[in-house]
Amino acid sequence: MDPSERRDPETAGTGRLILQEYESARGMLAGLAYRMLGSWHDTEDVLQEAYVRWSAADRSDVAEPRRYLTRVVTRLSVDVLRARQSRRESYIGEWLPEPVPANALDLEEVSMALLHVMERLTPPQRAVYVLRTAFTLPYDEIAEILDRTPDDCRQLHRRATHALADDRPRYEPTVDEQRRLLLDFVAAARDGDLPRLESMLRDDVISWTDANGRRRAARKPVTGREKVATFFAHIYGRPDVTITPVDLITGPGLMVVVRGNHHLLTVDSDGTAITAIRVVANPEKLSAV
Repeated sequence: MDPSERRDPETAGTGRLILQEYESARGMLAGLAYRMLGSWHDTEDVLQEAYVRWSAADRSDVAEPRRYLTRVVTRLSVDVLRARQSRRESYIGEWLPEPVPANALDLEEVSMALLHVMERLTPPQRAVYVLRTAFTLPYDEIAEILDRTPDDCRQLHRRATHALADDRPRYEPTVDEQRRLLLDFVAAARDGDLPRLESMLRDDVISWTDANGRRRAARKPVTGREKVATFFAHIYGRPDVTITPVDLITGPGLMVVVRGNHHLLTVDSDGTAITAIRVVANPEKLSAV
């Protein structure tokens, strides 16, 4: 028996109950935070702080632990998003979501593309969008979580939906389709087969790279079929390139090693061609993978 239980069984029992209630909601809370933040490190920080607050909460004021924890995690995530906005000014190049292994969290209907385009939303818009779209909460409950009126939340959701309308992915390839497309794309690039590469890309394809100055990488998006094909044929057309398939929360990806440097490659497709490519090369975002 734990010494603390011998000294104070009631306190130890309360501690176990607090932990059990938190653990029963942790998967849902992690999904909420990751959808809002697109960062696993930030998600873990938010969950840790949420547990600290949950442990110190007055139990008599908490009728529904899951609702209480949802409110805490949402508000902490909004605070993180606001703080991150100021740090973005010093971030070098594009900011992309942090890839997370599939076994880290049971999360459905979230893609790297959606997390990426959600970066254009304000923190309150993102909170309302996630709570309404992913968790189907009523506006009255969302209003309580964010300390706003239901009408405010409806307006925030409309604005968020409008902001995402043009670029939100409309086609989700199957896992097998995505994996095959990734492997075929890299194979063509390694062979330097530009005609084949270009045939796999849409005319207006765009490629983003997130390295934050930590690796040699394109700081601006590469756009257009010919430029993107040439760009990747140059990078991957080397004898020392190795690839390893990885399964992410957001779908299949490839871990690519070039000259000893790692990056994570994912692609979007409209069902006929690759529409977007994302390369995460910032080492700080690859530790989980």
